[in-house]
Amino acid sequence: MRLSWRKTIAPLLIAGLVGAFALGEQLGAFADFNAATGDILMRWHVRDRTPPADIVLIDIDQASLDDPQMLDLAGNWPWPRQVHAELLRFIAPQKPAAIAFDLIFSEPDVFRPASDKMLSEAIGETRALLPMVVAADGEATPLRNLPPIMEVRAGPDAVPNAGLPLIAPKAIDPAAWRTGLINFLPDDDRVGRRYWINFPHEGWTLPSLPRRVAEAAGWSVPERDAIALHWYGKPFRHLSYRELYLESQKEHPRLPDLKDKIVLIGAAAPGLHDLRPTPLGASFSGPEILATAIANLSDDDWLRPAPVSWNLALGAIGMLVIALAFARRPNPLPIAAMLGLISLAVLLWAFQLLGKNIQWTPFSPLLATWLSFATVATGSYLRERRQRDHAVQMFARFLDPNVVRSLTMDGQLAKAETGSGQEITVLFSDIRGFTTLSESRTPEEVVTLLNRYFDLQVAAVFEQGGTLDKFIGDAIMAFWNAPVATPDHAERAVRAALGMSRALEGFKHELGEFGEHFDIGIGIHTGPAVVGFLGSSKRLDYTAIGDTVNLASRIEGQTKGVARILVSEATKNACGNVFDFIDHGEVTVKGRSQAVRLFEPRERP
Repeated sequence: MRLSWRKTIAPLLIAGLVGAFALGEQLGAFADFNAATGDILMRWHVRDRTPPADIVLIDIDQASLDDPQMLDLAGNWPWPRQVHAELLRFIAPQKPAAIAFDLIFSEPDVFRPASDKMLSEAIGETRALLPMVVAADGEATPLRNLPPIMEVRAGPDAVPNAGLPLIAPKAIDPAAWRTGLINFLPDDDRVGRRYWINFPHEGWTLPSLPRRVAEAAGWSVPERDAIALHWYGKPFRHLSYRELYLESQKEHPRLPDLKDKIVLIGAAAPGLHDLRPTPLGASFSGPEILATAIANLSDDDWLRPAPVSWNLALGAIGMLVIALAFARRPNPLPIAAMLGLISLAVLLWAFQLLGKNIQWTPFSPLLATWLSFATVATGSYLRERRQRDHAVQMFARFLDPNVVRSLTMDGQLAKAETGSGQEITVLFSDIRGFTTLSESRTPEEVVTLLNRYFDLQVAAVFEQGGTLDKFIGDAIMAFWNAPVATPDHAERAVRAALGMSRALEGFKHELGEFGEHFDIGIGIHTGPAVVGFLGSSKRLDYTAIGDTVNLASRIEGQTKGVARILVSEATKNACGNVFDFIDHGEVTVKGRSQAVRLFEPRERP
């Protein structure tokens, strides 16, 4: 049983692709691809997105490290912790909503313990928040032993002896450990797109620094492990650590406007290596990432990922639409144009959703749909190519190669293969005097001469765009107006007959004395007939059948002793005034009760 590509194979292939896509989505096989392509959409979306004005970053920038005055007062990095204490006491009177360090004071200063003590006291006074990191390895600290001020919470299923290797601010008095985690949270491709809110471990929860800042500022905090960051294309407000600290050393300093602001103090100098890969760049400042998470919480505009079902639905619908489109309209160009418009609309909608804090990355279903299109289009093309090549091979036996190419380019071959009734003009040509010629030649010479004769006659048919039906012994049958529509088919048939007559004169000259008795008779009739491929599955011929064909053959038989070319009255009338015609009267032909009027065409001078 032969399977239909469009009705059977293509739908089965699409069904398989839909199943593979759905399984891949469920298993997260497209996560990295969606994330990377989503980054492109994100960068486009956030170009003009401005962060909140109430978040201020105090940067330990390169200028702060290199400034001569800072070198005189604080020395080389790392500075004595007294410097940070002095800065804290300088900005605290401005009543910021919260102050947080993005610096880990993990080791006590054994040479300047008084300096550490001053910072501990300043942190206690200002209630500044400190960062902490869960390390990749090291000695685990029992979570139940951490100070209550760290707000590490035990859930109902908490493991009593659970521990984590922590990098804590050991230079600061534990009584001032208002800490929050600042662990970088990379995706599988090592790019950071999320930030911890609550770090879970064996039933325990460690708060992140953005959560501690939000609670200090009085904001609501989502009860989830992490949030997807909604980035900003415009910069946060930045102040140089150097400028503030040197101002604090003056007798009459200018106080910065930090009232109700969130103040983050962190390392921004490239040499301090606090850089991470994010959707906005491969080397993004750690304090900027922290500030983004805090800003998202302040405005509650962190990104909510779209449900996985959206991608599943889009992919399944897209691939099914492809299957239906090819089933109804196999031309791939309109389908590709439609698919392009749909893809653009989906991307624009995903872009609009970012403004509503919904992150939808529809790239895997779009890719799956385009791959389905490419697969089905390729299969359809190969199938059409095979059909076309088959049809070309078949029609090349009957038509001038130029006509076959025209049919191919116009996409009419499939239509031409189907049998149909239409008006055509049929020409029959038969040899006179062939017996005399064959008696004087060897069989090989006769075949050579006949082939030469047929070449000349067929050339005349093809020159006028005719279809060569068949050779019947030494006779030729041809017709016009199929498979190529030819409005002047009667005129072309007559011109072909006149051309065959002229070619015959040249051929007779080649035969010499044997050409004296060599002649042809040509009969032409115009009328309805059924045209198409007829025969068995193993042998097909493109031919015409019907009374029109029979009458054209009978007319050819009436040429003996009358004229080399005779046409019916129907053909004469179809030619109009193009030729001169000699009326040879009416004749009765075999198989017809009604007489047929015959005419001999002549070229007009």
